[in-house]
Amino acid sequence: MRLVILGCGTSTGVPVIGCHCEVCSSQAPRNKRTRSSLLIQSENTNILIDTTTDLRTQSLSNGLERVDAVLYTHAHADHIHGIDDLRAFNLASGGRAIPCYGNAETINRIRSIFEYIFRTDGRDGWKPNLTTTEVLSEFELFGQKVVPVEIMHGDAVIYGYRVGSVAYLTDCSAIPERSMEKLRGLEVLILGALRQKPHPTHFSIGQAIEASKAIGPRRTIFTHLGHNLDYTRDNPALPDGFDLAYDGMTIDL
Repeated sequence: MRLVILGCGTSTGVPVIGCHCEVCSSQAPRNKRTRSSLLIQSENTNILIDTTTDLRTQSLSNGLERVDAVLYTHAHADHIHGIDDLRAFNLASGGRAIPCYGNAETINRIRSIFEYIFRTDGRDGWKPNLTTTEVLSEFELFGQKVVPVEIMHGDAVIYGYRVGSVAYLTDCSAIPERSMEKLRGLEVLILGALRQKPHPTHFSIGQAIEASKAIGPRRTIFTHLGHNLDYTRDNPALPDGFDLAYDGMTIDL
C-alpha cells in the first residue's frame, strides 16, 4: 500500500488569499498547501478520501489518472466541492461509475448540493457518473476492510476511516472512546492538527499529540494545517514519530 497526501491544508489553503504573513509569503514548497485529501494506492486500485476544491490541481501534480472509489469524511465545502472533476476519471475508465461512500448526512447533502449529478431528466450534459452508498459499519472495498471511525468536528459527528493499518482522521476535535478502540495497532495515523493555539472545531498540535499518544500508532502525520504552521520551523520541534504533512508526501507500507 502507498499513501499519497494530495493536500494537507485547511479550508482556505495556504497561502491564504490576501494574507501576507510569514508562512503565506514563504517560498518554501512545503508551506504551500492545497485542501486536505488522501490517496490510498494498492497494486490495482486507487481509493480517494474526499474530493477537495483542489482535486484537479492535485491530480495533475501527482499524476493521478484513475479513481476507483471515494470515501467522504463530511460535507464541508473544502472536502466535496471538487466532485465535478470526477467526470474526468469516468472518461479515463471508459465511463465506469465511481462508487462514493459516507455517512447518511454526508451522502444526503452531496445528493442535494450536487443534484444535477444524480438527476436523470437529460437536462445536463457531461457530468460525473457516480453511485452513492451510506456507510453504517465496516465493509470490504477491493479486498480491503474499511472501518468508519466516528469523530467529533466541533458539535458535528463525522467520519474518519481506517483501512488496514492506516487511519485518516481529518477535521477532528475529539475522538470518542468507542472510536479509540477501532484505532489500536496502527502503523500510520494521519490526524488533523490546525495550529498551535486551541480551536473550537479542530485539534491543536498539542491536543493532536496527546490524542495520538493515547492511540499509540508507530507514526503520526498531521494534516489540515493552517497558515500559522511553518514546516521549516515547526516540523523539527515535534516529538519523534510525529511529522507535519506536505503536499505530495508519500508513505509506503
